[in-house]
Amino acid sequence: MPFLSDTLARVKPSPTIAVSNLAAELKAQGKDVIGLGAGEPDFDTPQNIKDAAVAAINAGKTKYTAVDGIAELKQAIVAKLKRDNDLDYTTAQVTVGTGGKQILYNALMATLNPGDEVIIPAPYWVSYPDMVLLAGGEPVFVEGPSQTGYKITADQLDAAITPKTKWLIFNSPSNPTGAGYTAAELKALTDVLLKHPHVWVMTDDMYEHLVYDDFEFATPAQVEPQLMDRTLTCNGVSKAYAMTGWRIGYAAGPEDLIKAMRKVQSQSTSNPCSISQWAAVEALNGPQDFLAPNNETFKRRRDLVVSMLNEAEGIDCPTPEGAFYVYPSIHGCIGKTSAAGTKIDTDETFAKALLEESGVAVVFGGAFGLSPAFRVSYATSDENLKEACTRIQDFCAALT
Repeated sequence: MPFLSDTLARVKPSPTIAVSNLAAELKAQGKDVIGLGAGEPDFDTPQNIKDAAVAAINAGKTKYTAVDGIAELKQAIVAKLKRDNDLDYTTAQVTVGTGGKQILYNALMATLNPGDEVIIPAPYWVSYPDMVLLAGGEPVFVEGPSQTGYKITADQLDAAITPKTKWLIFNSPSNPTGAGYTAAELKALTDVLLKHPHVWVMTDDMYEHLVYDDFEFATPAQVEPQLMDRTLTCNGVSKAYAMTGWRIGYAAGPEDLIKAMRKVQSQSTSNPCSISQWAAVEALNGPQDFLAPNNETFKRRRDLVVSMLNEAEGIDCPTPEGAFYVYPSIHGCIGKTSAAGTKIDTDETFAKALLEESGVAVVFGGAFGLSPAFRVSYATSDENLKEACTRIQDFCAALT
């Protein structure tokens, strides 16, 4: 009898974490490595949020809380969803988890049965398909190529839906591409969903506030209110508020689904960190004035990286609408050989050779379901980005 679960064999470790760990190991060995794999802002958590956490500690708010969040945080989430998204929820329709990942996982565990299908647009965040598999479902991928800005069309979505489809996981702006759907593009997708009343929508709005130029964020239930009763609107404080380590995610949706998710959480982690919850209350209710200057910094970095990568031979890098990633295609590099003799036959061999020969750590596109490409996180200093992009240019110029 095997000791480990058969379910575990269906999933793989996170490639993004693996890249970050490998880059850290090489740095520890004294090698000059620039890591562009981390999916977190390099800004510090705003001071007022840290102060709220300290105040919570000093007030003794260090005990267990309600399983899926304190009332004050749920009230702040309800207010945020009305203020920013014009969505009306009650606190009974809100759940809080240990990061956005747990929120998505709880929902899938609470709803999927063997054979249920979940539509996932590709490129996708690496955890989506593996969470579906862990929950017993089957991921169904719909590719949005670079030619369409890494977005899927209404016709593609319609063709992917079957009687077994239970969820569409929707992420805009996207990790890994930064692609954002306009309200009109989103309306075309929601029109399809209206024709298929058995399909629910799980939105991952984590990068909502990280948008650039004239792009305006929209979320499915906001664009099509008729979908409110089968939409789970998911978000968190990790990215916009530079609170990745605080581990607070949340969602709002139909009360029966929220109750089911609470049951899952009650038998796994129970409540999120009490101190982090009070910090999140301040994040959502407090000043939001730091968002605009942070976004200006990210926009400058995005423009720098897109410009420099498009100067590299064999690389085509679209300009994304949001998040802090770019997803350049390397079609022009496939089939060539690196200066050290590595045959570049996949984006994985490209990324491995780039790290070993040039000291730049990126995540290969195969990890996100669309090749040949790689993901760059520009959530690091301008100096690091300039040096890393210069090395990528030199690496590509040396390919023969």
